Amino acid sequence: MTTITADRLHITEFSVYDTSFIIELLNSPGWLQYIGDRGVSDTETALAYLMNGPMKSYNEKGFGLWLVKLRATNASIGMCGLLQREYLPHPDIGFALLPRYEGQGYAFEAANAVLRHGAEVLDMRTIMAIVTPGNEHSLRLLQKLGFAHKGPITVHDEELVSLEWNAAP
Repeated sequence: MTTITADRLHITEFSVYDTSFIIELLNSPGWLQYIGDRGVSDTETALAYLMNGPMKSYNEKGFGLWLVKLRATNASIGMCGLLQREYLPHPDIGFALLPRYEGQGYAFEAANAVLRHGAEVLDMRTIMAIVTPGNEHSLRLLQKLGFAHKGPITVHDEELVSLEWNAAP
């Protein structure tokens, strides 16, 4: 089981017991605006999301989207992790926090820890990110992490911004 520790955070695998949290996160305003409605509205659809998304990825790839928790209180505050999408040549990073935890540096801390894990443990030399145009908070965070703009990319008829991060040699 993957566990990544950062100064204020524990980043670990989701379990079937995280359905209430997933319902809240996937229906938060930022998620709906910048990631999109995943149709997760009850325990059954949340469980299906976890089983067919993050948990399936852990089993097949050895990585996926992970649960982000505060070390001090063990409160679940968001997700951050790595995905291997069929339309991208490299894994990409994804992150989202509940609104009440935004703007406190948690997304940067989680993403930085996940990038280190990707490079040092999973031997990923290049990690991508794809972002909805207009999502300035995510774009600024990715630039602060060292991602460079690669240009537009069209995914399922939607134009997104692609960025790339390369691990130090």
